[in-house]
Amino acid sequence: MLQKVKVTSFNLLLVFFLIITVFPFVWMLVSSFKTNSEIVKIGGSFWPEHFNFSNYIKVQENFQFMTMFLNTLIIATVITACVIYTSSIIGFVLAKYKFKGRDQLFGLILGTMMIPWAVTIIPKYDMMEKFGWMDSYAALIIPSLVSGFGIYVLRQNIMSIPDEVIEAARIDGASEFYIFHRIIFPMSRNAISSVAIFQFLWVWEDYLWPYLVINTDSKQLIAVGLAMFNGQYSTDYGGLFAATAISIIPVIIVYIIFQKRFIEGIAGASVKG
Repeated sequence: MLQKVKVTSFNLLLVFFLIITVFPFVWMLVSSFKTNSEIVKIGGSFWPEHFNFSNYIKVQENFQFMTMFLNTLIIATVITACVIYTSSIIGFVLAKYKFKGRDQLFGLILGTMMIPWAVTIIPKYDMMEKFGWMDSYAALIIPSLVSGFGIYVLRQNIMSIPDEVIEAARIDGASEFYIFHRIIFPMSRNAISSVAIFQFLWVWEDYLWPYLVINTDSKQLIAVGLAMFNGQYSTDYGGLFAATAISIIPVIIVYIIFQKRFIEGIAGASVKG
């Protein structure tokens, strides 16, 4: 009986935190159909007086929102795919190959995760200028091709794969690339799902770096585009809420696709080496 009470209390607590977490998003979605006067009105109702779709029309007419949306979708997809592949192959090497300095190399990779991202902005910006990559997507994609977090997660997951499976494939004449693509990669799908969710989200919501290196409006990404709704003296709240509601759709889709393997992937990263 006591155990049942504990479980019920815990579930009620989870529901309470769920409501607190979800309510702002629901309010934002509902408010995206309101006019600005309704949104800022003191004592206004939760639901709009009349559902107004003009905010969703204005975001494209005034801010080329869909262009920025597609730019971000392409960049986030490309970077996520590259990070998954590089993290998997480097994690495979660090997990299953024995060579001098392997542990030190892995420690160096872990060390990069402890450096605050703000510290690297100035040297990265200086490098982009010297390479002539300013105002190009190369400045966004190339510095993000390798992820220390992704390597850590994949390396820990691949270490849990039995060595006997790899040795059997080698005895059968399989090449190392065949082993990686046909054995290691499919067996690491849980960890890959975790890395994909995190990496896609990080790229999707990144504001400062695209703001610094991309100058052309038609090339800009969605996080910077959302900031354009903030004027000097006023903010277009209706347009901002509408744009934000659209912008979270890809993140939700990515999570829905990978959610079944998300928890397993995080748990796999805790395997000790």
